[in-house]
Amino acid sequence: MKPFEYISPTALKDVPALLTGNAVVMAGGSDLLGLMKEGIVQPSRVVNLKNVAELKGIQPARGGLRIGAVVTLAALLENSDIRQRYPALATAAHEAGPPQVRNVGTVGGELCQRPHCYYFRVLNAPACTRRGGAQCPAATAEGLSKWHAIFANDRTPDVSASDLAPALIAYGASVSILGADGKERTLPLEQFFVNDPQKETVLGAQEIVTAVTLPAVASGTKGHFIKFKERDSYDFALVSVAVVVRKQGETVRDARVVLGGVAPTPWRSKEAEAAVVGKPLTEQTATAAGEAAVKAARPLKDNAYKVQLARVLIKRALLATA
Repeated sequence: MKPFEYISPTALKDVPALLTGNAVVMAGGSDLLGLMKEGIVQPSRVVNLKNVAELKGIQPARGGLRIGAVVTLAALLENSDIRQRYPALATAAHEAGPPQVRNVGTVGGELCQRPHCYYFRVLNAPACTRRGGAQCPAATAEGLSKWHAIFANDRTPDVSASDLAPALIAYGASVSILGADGKERTLPLEQFFVNDPQKETVLGAQEIVTAVTLPAVASGTKGHFIKFKERDSYDFALVSVAVVVRKQGETVRDARVVLGGVAPTPWRSKEAEAAVVGKPLTEQTATAAGEAAVKAARPLKDNAYKVQLARVLIKRALLATA
């Protein structure tokens, strides 16, 4: 690891000016430090955000909740409002890592973590497009694509690593970003992630996530999150599914179905949503939603199993809200 300058500001207004050159921000550091040890990221300055008061806390906001970027996953999971009103998010926070990770990992860091693809993370592996390669090795005949995308995998087939993002998007969350000019902008979290070989989010130079805001939950809303992984202990999702369903009587009036582990960004399936809206949530409609969701899937040579996995998990997640 190369030497670097370490700065720990206490005021949010001071942060943008510190993010010059190849400076990086750190909160929990569980993702960044691994990248630095491997030599993937070699910053000249690390800006610690944990002492910035404006980035802390979970506060009421217009009937919903505003969650500061440096709130830990453990604090998210322990919050009674999150558990009662946004159960899919609470489950996602639990599944995002073991206690050691949840105690230090933050909401902002979890959303902004880099891909965990072997070709990106290991320097002596064939270079992927994110490290200057001409083509992603996983997309070649010789490459290993077991963990890669089945949707939108034509540019770069690695997958979004976030567990929180599918649940937050399913609840209609927005994200606040502080720019280099010191002004904050807010956009739907669904628009925060991008399918780009050079970056995973819309964040530009000298920009940081400051908070995530959850809207109020309408009456009759239920949510559920399922994550399937190779190991029962901590692991990244092969496929995850977050669903949030609002019913009136027995009829589904609104639904959001968002998948993780299947695309370079969290993948919202409007096809699955359309299959259940206006209908009672039965095994038949849940099955139809799973079928509709995977019609556009284009698996690579090693990951066709994800198609069936996504189909089944969508059905299970929807039936859990029935």
